[in-house]
Amino acid sequence: MCPESKCNSQNSLPPLVILCILTLLLFVSTSFSANQEGIDSIRQMGKAFSSVALKASPAVVGLRTERVVSRSTFSNEFQEYLFGGPMQRRSPRRPQPQQPQREQDLSVSETQGSGFIISPDGYILTNNHMVENTSKINIELTNGQAFVARVIGSDPDTDIAVIKIDANDLPCLEFADSDNLEVGEWVLAIGNPLGLAHTVTAGIVSATGRTGFELNTLENYIQTDAAINFGNSGGPLINLDGKVVGINTAIAGSSGNIGIGFAIPINIAQYSYREILASGTVERGLLGIRGLDTITPDNAQSYGLSKDAKGVFFSSVIKNSAADKIGLTYKDVILEIDGKPVESALDLQTRISMLRPDTDVVLTIWRNEKQEKLNIKLGRRSSIDQLQAQEEIESMSTELGFSIKDLDEAATQQYGFEDQEGVLVIEVEEDSQAQRSGIAVGTLIKEVNRQPIKNTQEFVQAIEKARKNDMGNLLLWGNLNGTDYNFFMKLPE
Repeated sequence: MCPESKCNSQNSLPPLVILCILTLLLFVSTSFSANQEGIDSIRQMGKAFSSVALKASPAVVGLRTERVVSRSTFSNEFQEYLFGGPMQRRSPRRPQPQQPQREQDLSVSETQGSGFIISPDGYILTNNHMVENTSKINIELTNGQAFVARVIGSDPDTDIAVIKIDANDLPCLEFADSDNLEVGEWVLAIGNPLGLAHTVTAGIVSATGRTGFELNTLENYIQTDAAINFGNSGGPLINLDGKVVGINTAIAGSSGNIGIGFAIPINIAQYSYREILASGTVERGLLGIRGLDTITPDNAQSYGLSKDAKGVFFSSVIKNSAADKIGLTYKDVILEIDGKPVESALDLQTRISMLRPDTDVVLTIWRNEKQEKLNIKLGRRSSIDQLQAQEEIESMSTELGFSIKDLDEAATQQYGFEDQEGVLVIEVEEDSQAQRSGIAVGTLIKEVNRQPIKNTQEFVQAIEKARKNDMGNLLLWGNLNGTDYNFFMKLPE
């Protein structure tokens, strides 16, 4: 018995070894379980994407637009598609087989893109660059139904367009609140890239508030790494609730997706949509300040503000604008709009652009190292070019010594300028070179340096052209009291 007992004792595993084996088995079992849980989580995420895509895709449409263009334009657009710059729209104009033409110098250019239905009766949101100057807009639904759409209205400032097809009981998408969108949030892009209908890609929100690309007047883009290519233009960017957070509009790079795409926040698009449905156009409020910049810890103390202050400063005020009328100056800092803090220059621009002209707003400003509240009635953004042109005219009038205005019906009758074009001199400064050259009130200036002009804008452009060409003198040709004269003046530096 003893030898056997001794043998059994020698073959037994030590307790420490047994403990190690059990620990290893437990670790393997736990690791397997953890890996399985990870796989299950990934599988559930995939199911979530699939559910969102299944829900949203029926409301996403394919666009195929046609434009009649000259052959030279057609060729140039193909060159642009092949060799485009670093920032590209997502729907290049691709060459198509030649269509029957009435004239040899015309061709039909076809563009493919996307859009999405926003009401059961057939209203569709897409990009303005998809539908502007088109002769026909073809729409295809996921079920194969085809329609021809008509443009209801567009907003070139944000690159938004509303089109419509004649149909009812259509699937449509809901809007999310894009102001609540967070960096890192999962999103899906649905569209028709490269003609591949109803393609779904997934990614995250890479950044918000991207601007400075000079694609549109108003820019405030969502950046995403969801794969976006040519043809995704106008399609929706969707959150995991299946709601639209943005409209895909541009990509970085000339060759397609490199993981940097841009979408218009849906809150901005909603403003355009509502305005277009209400009146067919989009009118935006105008504050009338230029050179906006954001207060930072580095510059806050220059204005007597604490380092953690938020607000916007600016370099100048447009004359006769809403800001000018209430006395805003470049020394002021805008802190709040209607009691809500202004976070940045982009925030200020976006919020004002989503208010209608003549809207009453309360500005909280920082002036002389204390807060003040100012009531302001917003102007009209569409008038900004006219206001700036008027500034230029007034500045130039000071330099030249006379003031001008467009020739209107009353002046035409008063001075007998029927069937003539030009600008009317309405004031001449005493002892100025204009007066010495013979220009007087009632002079109709018809040419600048032998170039005909029709209005004050063309007059300003002609003077600026002379200045750029380093011309020391001006030759103005006009009519005074029924007689044509040449007026020679020195061009102010």
